[in-house]
Order: sequence, then structure tokens, then C-alpha cells
Amino acid sequence: MSDDALAARLEAIESKLDFITEYIEAERRHRREMQELKDDLALVGKDLFQAAVVELDEVAEHFDSKDLLSLLKKLLRNTRHLNRMLDQMSSTADLFEDMKPIGKQMFQELLETLNELDRKGYFTFFREMTGVLDTIVTSYSVDDVRALRENIVSILNTVKSMTQPDMLSSINNAAGFFRKMDIAVQKDVSLTMLIRQMGDPEVRRGIYFLLQFAKSMAGPQNGLTTPR
Repeated sequence: MSDDALAARLEAIESKLDFITEYIEAERRHRREMQELKDDLALVGKDLFQAAVVELDEVAEHFDSKDLLSLLKKLLRNTRHLNRMLDQMSSTADLFEDMKPIGKQMFQELLETLNELDRKGYFTFFREMTGVLDTIVTSYSVDDVRALRENIVSILNTVKSMTQPDMLSSINNAAGFFRKMDIAVQKDVSLTMLIRQMGDPEVRRGIYFLLQFAKSMAGPQNGLTTPR
């Protein structure tokens, strides 16, 4: 074998030995790192175990392995129910996601409606009505409110009678009469003048109406009785 071939072979052997040496060194380094990791994990596990022992010692009197076993059995028996419940929760979440655009639109419409009511003066009206209620509360006592409650039926019946078409027509006619009435009364009204006016049929009808009105007002239905 020539010197050149021998030198080439020795160089190849040295290259392989270098590769083997690097591999062995890498393996040694890897094992050292793994050992260090195991040692660290052992320390951490030891600390966790000691902490778990301390924590579990606090609940030892409230915990029994039988309870844990019973809980596991219940979970296993109700696995289908739990899966169904989770599916429903997922469906509910999807429903909420689908309802978001609709809720946003409804909220926008609500804001527009409130803005329209404010523009028309509804809120101002309600504020003034609150002032009216405050005035009523401060102006009337509890006895007044109690008397109103006891007589509310009579008041409503009176209002109902006044809102009848014939009563409204009479009130309207009377109001129109007083608006148009223009009577000049002389300072000196003689008895002869009164007797002369009695001859007028309209005067007699008016006097008769007044007498009938006074008679009705003095009747028993109005709480007035004739003294004996």
C-alpha cells in the first residue's frame, strides 16, 4: 500500500473517530440535561406533593374517598346529560351570536322612538305631570285621600251623569247663553215693572224652571230634609 493511500485511510479513520467522539459527547450532554431535568422535576414534584398534602389535610375531615368515587360514578352515569347540556350551551352561544345584529337593530329603533317621543314633548309632559302629582301630594292630607276613596263612586256617577249627551248639550247651551247674555239692569226697578214682566210667557217659564230646580236641589236625594 502506498503512502498516499495509507494517509487517506488514516484521515478517514480520524474523521469517523471525530464523528463518534462528537456523538458520544452529545449523548453525554443530553443525558446530563435529562438528569438535571429529572432532578428539577423531582424537586418541583416534591414541593407540589408537600403542598397538596398540606392543602388536603385542611379538607381531610370534609372529604372521603367514597365521596370521590360516588362523584365519579354520577359523572359516568350522567355523561349523556352533560354532553346534551354542553350541546345546548353551544347552541345558546350560537343563538346569541345570531341575535346580536337583531338586538343592535332593535336598540337603534328604540333610540329613534325615544328621540321621536322627546321631540314631540312626551318627556316634558311627564315631567310636568310629576310636578302636578307632587302638588297634589303636598296639598292634600291622608284624610282627604281617604275621603276621596270613600266617595269615589258618587264622584264618578256625577261625572258620568254630566257626560251624558243631553247634559252636555244643556251645559253647552247655558255656556253659550252666558257668553251672549247682555242684560242691562236699571237702578230703579219698580213693582209695576216686575208685574208687567210677569205677563211674558218666557219670564214665567224661567221662574218655573228656577222653582223646579230649587225643589230638586232640596229633595231627599241630595241629603236635604224638610225640618219638622
